[in-house]
Amino acid sequence: MTARADDAFAVELLTRMVETPSVSGDEGAVAGLVTSYMARAGLDTTVDDAGNAIGVVGAGAPTIVLLGHLDTVGGHVPVRVDDGRLYGRGAVDAKGALAAFVCAAARHGERGGTVVVAGATGEETPESPGARHLRDRLDPDVVVVGEPSGWAGVTIGYKGRVCLTYEARRAAQHSSHPSPGAAEAAVGFWLEVARAIEESPRGPRAFDQASARLDAIDATSMTARVDASCRVPPGFDFASFDRRIARAAGTDVVRVRERTAAVVGERDSIAVRALSLAIRAEGGVPALKLKSGTSDMNVVAERWSVPMVAYGPGDSALDHTDDEHVALDEYLRSVRVLTGALERLQAMWEQEHALSGARPDAAHTGGDGDGAAPYTPDEELALAERLKSLGYIE
Repeated sequence: MTARADDAFAVELLTRMVETPSVSGDEGAVAGLVTSYMARAGLDTTVDDAGNAIGVVGAGAPTIVLLGHLDTVGGHVPVRVDDGRLYGRGAVDAKGALAAFVCAAARHGERGGTVVVAGATGEETPESPGARHLRDRLDPDVVVVGEPSGWAGVTIGYKGRVCLTYEARRAAQHSSHPSPGAAEAAVGFWLEVARAIEESPRGPRAFDQASARLDAIDATSMTARVDASCRVPPGFDFASFDRRIARAAGTDVVRVRERTAAVVGERDSIAVRALSLAIRAEGGVPALKLKSGTSDMNVVAERWSVPMVAYGPGDSALDHTDDEHVALDEYLRSVRVLTGALERLQAMWEQEHALSGARPDAAHTGGDGDGAAPYTPDEELALAERLKSLGYIE
């Protein structure tokens, strides 16, 4: 490890990031900050057309994308360190994860494969412009999304989301008139949304059940607007829900601002195995998690069918709160976990491709190879020793 990626660097990076406001739509300053620290840590950097902060280290296959996000929700949380905890907006959601990605990539360095660290814009918005830009331009083999899971947790799934806006207009009329006004129509629409969600198929776990939330209502007898959001499980029937909502709106206007499906990854993917081994190496017991929220994992999974998890320091219950903070020792431990996971991912990916008879770089070159064995006997022995030292084989 070079001094540029040591613990002092890691704490400095995260503190500076948290000190730099980056509400969705205004991420330019923090993107510049992050790329400057990436460059100091030895990564090749750029800020792309979507405003994403990108750093790359290494070369060849596999390509491991560490996808965090730059933006935060609004609200001011004074930045301070108290009893080993860093307080500030974004400390948990999710600058801690992105800073850990930068440090782990720097520590991994040129040990094998290509590591791409991406700080995406607009994750806290329904549009997720940064992630959508990246999913059309990158071709990863493995993805780790930066979201709080706790240092010993690995998130394998997120619920989906539907965001709706309903608008109604009614002619002016006396309050004694029997026809419902816009406010009554808006209430009726919201109640139908809630019923549609309540009557949707419900599995035994909370993760398998849809839920609805009234985010805002602004109504008079003449005009009304309702903003609602629904968290939906895997297999949710979007088409049936759309038809029911259209009937509830009638001739009024209803717009779907977001429609994102749930995502659940494989429990035994190399991403899960690598992080689990790295967590155990740090003395932890890995915990696989399913989250009721939605993240950029949902967005990129629509295009990237590769092993994918979410990982990052911090307690997600503190997301968006006035008490948002992350323990610095947990943050530093997550850097070590990620560093170990990158080395294990490289070894596992090489092993899987050796067993399949494919060259390690075939997925990226698109070529058929020359028919030669993927490894010489000496290379196979070295790989086996490496896997054994990492605890992957006995």
